[in-house]
Amino acid sequence: MGLIRGYFTLSNPTRPDLAPLEVSALADSGAVHLCIPEHLAIQLSLAELERRELVLADRHRLTVPYVGPVEVRIRNRRCFTGAMVLGNEVLLGAIPMADMDLVLRPQLQSVDVNHESPNIPLSVAASPFEKTQAEINLKPQNAAVMLKPLLPSTSDLLERRDAQLNDPDFQAEIAMFGAGLRDSRPVGPVQWT
Repeated sequence: MGLIRGYFTLSNPTRPDLAPLEVSALADSGAVHLCIPEHLAIQLSLAELERRELVLADRHRLTVPYVGPVEVRIRNRRCFTGAMVLGNEVLLGAIPMADMDLVLRPQLQSVDVNHESPNIPLSVAASPFEKTQAEINLKPQNAAVMLKPLLPSTSDLLERRDAQLNDPDFQAEIAMFGAGLRDSRPVGPVQWT
C-alpha cells in the first residue's frame, strides 16, 4: 500500500499567542495515538501530562512523555487530543483520524475527509452489530438491568485468539504455511475454527 502522508496544522489551544505549525504527518491506521517529535512539543509549549508506556511495532516497550492538549486540523476538520513524544516525524494514529472522520485513500496516497459526510465529521456512538438485551426486550423496566451485549466481548475474543495461537495443531499449520511460502510449494488453506 505504501506510506500515506497528509498536511496538518498542529496548535496548542491553551496558548493562542503561539503560531500554529504546518506539518507533514504519516497517517497510520495501525497506530493508535498522535505521536510528535520533541522539538514540536517544545515549539508548541505543550505540558507533559504524564508518562505512558508504548509498545512499538517490533514489540519493544518504552516509556515516553504524554503531552497536550493538541489541536489537530485538516481542511474543515479538527480534533483535540494528547500526543506521545516520540520519533522524528509526526504520526497520526487511528484515534485522531476517527475523531476527524478521515479516510485513507491508498490509490491516491492521501488522507481525505469522509466523502459520505463532507461537511460535518461523522461519528459512531455504538457498534451497529451489538444489540443489547434491553433493545431486544423493549421493556423500560428491564432496561436498567439488562444491558448485556449479545456478541462476545473483546476480552472473550482475545482469549479465544490466544487459545488458538497456543494450540499445537494450529502452530503446526502455520509452520507448514510458512514453509510453503519459503519453498514456493502450494499449500492448502488453513482451517480456521
